[in-house]
Amino acid sequence: MPENEPWEYTLYIPNDVRAVTVARRTLRLILTMHGLIRLTDTAELLAAELVSNAVRHTKGPAALRVRWSAGVLRLGAWDADPEPPEPPGELGVLGEEGRGLALVRACADLWGWQPLARHGNRGKYVWCELAAA
Repeated sequence: MPENEPWEYTLYIPNDVRAVTVARRTLRLILTMHGLIRLTDTAELLAAELVSNAVRHTKGPAALRVRWSAGVLRLGAWDADPEPPEPPGELGVLGEEGRGLALVRACADLWGWQPLARHGNRGKYVWCELAAA
């Protein structure tokens, strides 16, 4: 598949801390198979933070969505908690907790979140983007 054609994957994950490793390894395989190995290290870090937040701060299932379109890789984590994520702090002043979205903000070209409601279920989608250039 040529690098300029869009594609998308969704990995549904249980509320289990091992899901972070599964998501990272799956993402590495996807990016390698699509010839985007140059984005892998940063994308893995970002996906791990998004999935970790979804698993650690909610009680339900979650999903990792990976999308490539127009030279931009979008990573997003869905979870069942409709509450907005905590605003990212400053990396230099954070302790062990609260670094996830600060890392996302520092490493991604763009990030954000949106509330979701579908079939009576509520939740949120936290996403970030990496440009290939």
